This record gives sequence, structure tokens and C-alpha cells, in this order.
Amino acid sequence: MLNDLKGFESLEMEEWARQHGLPAYRGRQIHSWLFRRLAGSFDDMSDLPKSLRSLLAREATLNNLRLIDSLSSEDGTRKYLFELRDGMSIESVLIPERNHWTLCVSSQVGCAMGCRFCLTGSQGFKRNLSTAEIVDQVIQVKLSMEAPERLTNIVLMGMGEPLANYENVVKALRILENETGMNFSHRKITLSTSGLVPEMVRLGNDITVNLAVSLNATDDETRSSLMPVNRRYPIKKLLDVCRAFPLPNRRMITFEYILIDGINDTKEDAHRLCKLLAGLRAKINLIPLNPHQGSPYSPPPMERILTFQETLIDHHLTAIIRKSKGQDILAACGQLSGKHQSEDS
Repeated sequence: MLNDLKGFESLEMEEWARQHGLPAYRGRQIHSWLFRRLAGSFDDMSDLPKSLRSLLAREATLNNLRLIDSLSSEDGTRKYLFELRDGMSIESVLIPERNHWTLCVSSQVGCAMGCRFCLTGSQGFKRNLSTAEIVDQVIQVKLSMEAPERLTNIVLMGMGEPLANYENVVKALRILENETGMNFSHRKITLSTSGLVPEMVRLGNDITVNLAVSLNATDDETRSSLMPVNRRYPIKKLLDVCRAFPLPNRRMITFEYILIDGINDTKEDAHRLCKLLAGLRAKINLIPLNPHQGSPYSPPPMERILTFQETLIDHHLTAIIRKSKGQDILAACGQLSGKHQSEDS
């Protein structure tokens, strides 16, 4: 199989050029065309010699994700459904912020974590995305935007568990952060995990990135019932790794806490959460559950959500209520791809 050059870091591109009898600067030119000028084909690389473009067409490939559906929300959120080269599909979500856009990127087709509240988890695991497929979500969305320079933030919170696809995800992060490529600041990239402890340790040693941890409960029995990963890596082990995770100055770990009516939303839960996070450089995103069709769960009433938040704030924790965007366009993970799977079956 030919190499997809969208999965190459800059030094790998230079080495590819040398292996094909070319000077290293040709590799840098190709790299610039792919990640700065967002070329969709080798023929687009107009300042390369025709002989080099022919060589690229013979010895490498560019697999562009194919947009098969997109939806726009009243709140400005845009959802993209992309088809992969093998016919499988993934989702990306472009989220409007006050002065910029944030793109939520997928790392797998489906997910093996089996979180009870998550639609993607209920669809099962299909395969890991390649580095090129992860990076190309950013490229294709930028190409669709009128002002692509306003896309400044990336979150790996889409379909899949990023740390279960460790090598490809970390390589994609390096490509996104490379100053001669897409040049996203590591301050503006966040990786969310359900809590794969060994990979969290590796991540802290391998690359600088913002870390978000999907916690969702304050005791092991509840968390294990919601998130089977907790049976392998219970809360104490998870938080021990969080305490040791290397954080740049003024950086915090984000703990995501999906509030579910009658499950994890009591004042006692809030007090336990305060004790668990004591001494951690942490902020908490409180996320009222965005239920999907067939889900046995529902979000708590707003009064209980506000009480939960107030308890955290009273204990000097930063706690923000994150309202789900794009609810009118199936913006929660897996909803749009699930809809298409149902229509195709």
C-alpha cells in the first residue's frame, strides 16, 4: 500500500525525498503544500516540477476524506460526516466560540470503551484511524471555512478513545503542532480520555498537550457501572496519575463530569468530588447529559445542576456548566453516523 503523505511529519517527508533521490528541501516543499496550503492532490502543487509530481503520483498517495453529510445548527455549530477509503464513516464537529472556532476530532471508528451514556460506545469498535485520517479532518474542515484562520482550537473528544490509538494520535498531534506545518499551539489542543492510565503516563512524557479526563462519578461502584474502564483503572489510580501528570505553568487538568439524573448528581456527590480533587490543579466541566434515542438516562433538573456547581465553587474549585451545542443537528458523538447506519441498513 502506498504511503499517505498526510501522515508524515516534516522530518519523515525530508527522508522520503532523500530515499527517492531528491534533495531534502523538496520534502519541505511537499510538507508545506500539504499542511500550509492544504493541497488536495499532487497536481495542485504547481511550483513542483512535473517530473516530481509524477513521481509522487507513482510512489505515494493523498486520501482525502469524502464529505457525505453536513448539518448546521441554529447556534452556529456545524457537523461533518466523512467517509473513509474503506467506506466507514466518522464525525467532526466545528463549534463556534466568542472569537474563534474549535474543532472536535475523532480518533477511531466506533469505540471499545463501552461507556453506558455514550452512543458511540453502543455502536462498538470498528478500527483505529490512521494519522492521516485524523489530520485530514482538520484539513477538510479548514477548506470548508470562509475564514479558516479562525480555527485555532482542536479537541480530541469525538468518536473513539484517543489513547487507545496512541501512536497514530500522538503523531497526528505532532503534525498539527509543527511550526512549519499546521502550526496549532499546544496550548490550544486538548485530548480527552476515559482514563487509560498507562497511556496517560506515556502522553505526559511524549508531548505537551492539554489533558481532559472523563470522570463522571465520585465512587468506584458508580463509575464502574457507567464506565467499564474503571474496573481496570479505578478512581484512586486514575487520580494518582493525574497528580503526577506534568503541567506547564498555569495549566490545569480538565475533569469532565456528565451529570445524570439520579445517578451522580447529588450534593453528596459534589462534596465527594471536592475531596477527590483537593490539591489538584483542576477545573471541572459540568455537562448535563445529552440523551440519545434509547438511552435509559436523562439530565438532572437545572436546579440540581446549579446546586452541584455552587457546592464546587464554595470549595474554591473552578466549575463551569457546559451546555451541549448543536442539539438540533444530532451533534453528540455518534448521532449522525448512527442515523446514516440506520438508513443504510
